[in-house]
Amino acid sequence: MFHPRSWKPLFAFSLFLLLLAAVLFTLREKQVKNGSALWQIVGRCFPDMQANHLPAPCVSVDLTRRDAVYKDASGKTQFLLLPTDKITGVEDHAILKPEATNYFSDAWESTALVSQILHRSLPRTDFAVAINSISGRTQDQLHIHVDCIQPTVKSEMEKLGPQIGTTWQKLPVKLMGDQYRALWLPGEHLDARNPFLLLAGSLPRTDREMAGHTLVLAGAERSGSSGFILLDAEAPAFAVALAPVVRLGYASGEKLEDHQCAVGNP
Repeated sequence: MFHPRSWKPLFAFSLFLLLLAAVLFTLREKQVKNGSALWQIVGRCFPDMQANHLPAPCVSVDLTRRDAVYKDASGKTQFLLLPTDKITGVEDHAILKPEATNYFSDAWESTALVSQILHRSLPRTDFAVAINSISGRTQDQLHIHVDCIQPTVKSEMEKLGPQIGTTWQKLPVKLMGDQYRALWLPGEHLDARNPFLLLAGSLPRTDREMAGHTLVLAGAERSGSSGFILLDAEAPAFAVALAPVVRLGYASGEKLEDHQCAVGNP
């Protein structure tokens, strides 16, 4: 027999679901609106370079490689490397095509701009370039953060560097609270080696898994030779699943950077 009071818990639960749906819808609408800011910026840089040979509001535009560098307003020394084509992020299949630009290579070459801002030449071990996972980013236009490395992360890289090999291995310590795996890449420049492809080649289901990963490329020196340490961390599955609605901040390799560049201060 139906009791008059039995509807109250059901009504309360239904009301909760409606309120939750309203909150998630509001967050989604805000995300869509704010997440296109970088695309709008780079959408001005490319045509301006084509028409007037001026990259404004970007710092530079490469018409052949179809990417641009933009000085981010957040932080003293932070730059962003962006494709001039619509590419959403680490999950976009376009970055894995044979003809794709090696955006990480171009981002690394852009570290020279950080030295220019500081009016002094920094060693490669002071730099890191990073892309956040779908959960750890706020913008839906691929962008690689170019800046100085956190001093504590630099110290860990100097200690761990000699132990890191040319195959992926889990680091014995966390970096800025997150667990990473690492890969040693010898050489002063990346050349044809593409970190996106190196990550994709290590995943069983590239089409499903790329979105949850963050990549950080840190400059390194070992036994007198130049190289890189490529770092990879992964967001939990629930954070990736919720990313179309709300970004929870997981797998954000940008945290390993210092946008005030303490390592560069004399």
